[in-house]
Amino acid sequence: MQTAPALSMPIPGHIDPVPVPRALVPRSDGRIDLLGLSKADLRMALETSQLDPKQAKLRAKQLWHWIYNRGVTDFALMTDISKAMQPWLEQRFTISRPQVVEAQVSTDGTRKWLLRTDDGNDYEMVFIPDADRGTLCVSSQVGCTLNCRFCHTGTMRLVRNLTPGEIVGQVMLARDALGEWPSQPEGRMLTNIVMMGMGEPLYNFDNVRDGLKIVMDGDGIGLSRRRITLSTSGVVPLMARAGEEISVNLAVSLHAVTNEIRDEIVPINRKYKLEQVLQACADYPGANNARRITFEYVMLKDKNDSDADARELVRLLKKYDLPAKVNLIPFNPWPGAPYECSTPERIKSFSNIVFDAGISAPVRTPRGRDIDAACGQLKTASEKRSRAELDRLAEEKQAALG
Repeated sequence: MQTAPALSMPIPGHIDPVPVPRALVPRSDGRIDLLGLSKADLRMALETSQLDPKQAKLRAKQLWHWIYNRGVTDFALMTDISKAMQPWLEQRFTISRPQVVEAQVSTDGTRKWLLRTDDGNDYEMVFIPDADRGTLCVSSQVGCTLNCRFCHTGTMRLVRNLTPGEIVGQVMLARDALGEWPSQPEGRMLTNIVMMGMGEPLYNFDNVRDGLKIVMDGDGIGLSRRRITLSTSGVVPLMARAGEEISVNLAVSLHAVTNEIRDEIVPINRKYKLEQVLQACADYPGANNARRITFEYVMLKDKNDSDADARELVRLLKKYDLPAKVNLIPFNPWPGAPYECSTPERIKSFSNIVFDAGISAPVRTPRGRDIDAACGQLKTASEKRSRAELDRLAEEKQAALG
């Protein structure tokens, strides 16, 4: 069995350089997980297992269809693969799903999963149903390195990047739960994907790109790039590359209209200033009025929510001639958060100013608050319960000994 190399990469940003171990733990049973492999890598995995190239090409095509079009994880259910071949595949390969630690459903229909990697790290995904769409919020990292002060995930240390298989696995698991196999273009509940979960997607660029290419592949899941949005805090050097190599919709976590305030609440701004971020948006390949850039703007009381802030936001978007939509997000409080949410009246006033300037500025309806649906909250709650359970067990053991 070949052991994957331990990788180390510096994470850019205001705290770089920080070496983050990327030790990829091989499966204990020695089998290769096919989920997340590109078509070429899937074929190569079969060839490496001594299947002749012609057979490998055919089997790879069949497996791709069963994995991504049908959602099948059991080789014995793949009816166009011979019964003699099925055990051979079972012995050498597996088709995984993320381990579910906890699954919750909100009173508003929002679903949230706490997932666990093979090496024991927890991350989250959220499904948000609406009347005309269903959006899956996908994580790209375990934890985050950016430390945005309003974001709960920002309170967690970065553990590691998620692999393409772990990114695609979130989509597969959601479709399992929603009963959406076989894959079909119409009538889906899961219609959109946003890379807005835990982590900064552009700091895990290669894995995010490779995972999304599988999601967009027409022979499998077949989700249009127009229905996928990648959200970044403003990693300027990688924004153009994202447009060229992934070409999905872009969302930018803006959250402030001055460098002073943005330095405080989005610390990456100390490295890539507001003007650089907006210029990178103006240069983003494919941005036009039909494919507007979304600017995320969390509403923080007495911090970034004044009428003057709204007018400055309009001025900046017009200065850089940006085809823009502004998502105003009422702050979702969490224990120990340093901010409060703006009042509904303040948010409405802010929204009206932006709308009156001809820029769409809808207020996002808070979803899933009864299940802690803000990124990172379920993971933290689970860890607290785990510590509480350990304390209780320790007390019981001590009582038994006493």
